[in-house]
Amino acid sequence: MSCCVDRRVVIQGIAGLALGGAALGQRGRRRIRLAFCSQLLCIIPYEVAQRRGYFAEEGLDVELVYARGGSQALQFLVGKAVDYAATSLDAALQAYQQGAPILRFCSTGRLPLFALAAAPKSPIQGVRDLEGKAVGVSALGNADHVLLVYLLKKAGVDPRRVQYATLGPNLYEALKAGHVGAGMVQEPALTLLKEAGGRELVNLMDLKQARAYLGGPYEFMGVAVRREERAARLEEMRALARALERALRFVRAADARLIADTLPKALIAGGDEARLKAVIERYRKDLYPEGVRIDLEAARRVAESQQEAGLLPPGFRLEGLLDLEVLGA
Repeated sequence: MSCCVDRRVVIQGIAGLALGGAALGQRGRRRIRLAFCSQLLCIIPYEVAQRRGYFAEEGLDVELVYARGGSQALQFLVGKAVDYAATSLDAALQAYQQGAPILRFCSTGRLPLFALAAAPKSPIQGVRDLEGKAVGVSALGNADHVLLVYLLKKAGVDPRRVQYATLGPNLYEALKAGHVGAGMVQEPALTLLKEAGGRELVNLMDLKQARAYLGGPYEFMGVAVRREERAARLEEMRALARALERALRFVRAADARLIADTLPKALIAGGDEARLKAVIERYRKDLYPEGVRIDLEAARRVAESQQEAGLLPPGFRLEGLLDLEVLGA
């Protein structure tokens, strides 16, 4: 599935980017660059805000920059190649813990984009059955691995008694072929796996299941800015948030066909448009919040899961990363 279209840019490295941010774009609008990871369900609110003119109506000329994951998007932000980075909170927490001078000020996703699924013909029926088994994840320390460790601990399974198969982009094919008994997958891989005879064990994209397994919403996609530019960009940040909130409301209320039709055709080139519409219809009211203000309790669940996985120290305070004052109470 390609994601290169029009002015959306797949970045291969920071070096070739010119610095911008303060320049005026078309018709006097403020030109900004916003980088994000390119997972389809992550980018929907941003593409909707762009293509339906919500950014433009707020006086913003936004260039959407596709990065190879949240970590790279944050590298672009810290390196001043872009003005904003939209990533999972997991990625932002890791960058902040490593010293990145960033502030996260708005949210566009309230659930992680992962499900735990069993391979076709696998005898695994639930989380407790994973003990002693090989389970596929993208990489150790990634959000899917962190969530899996969290699920194991909540189910009373010692995470050290599970074998983690780090499969990267090959996870779906390995799971479908039965090379691992279970794995953490995203959409549309989950739908394809179920069509091939696999089973959904825990779907954290479903709000009801997230409440049961995680305790409630789990802060996921959101936007960060460089800390030192907070004062200079404050009104711009608020305008960006207003446009994204309009996009979220559209995504939650509009017909799934209309949402899919709003997306650039190159994003679904070679894919199944009917399947995409079905995925959007199933998840849109669960994944996307009604507004962009950060849910502090949902953010704390992310920090807790990273502490459980040993990625954050005990006593870590995420309030240093979150700026709840930009958008008010």
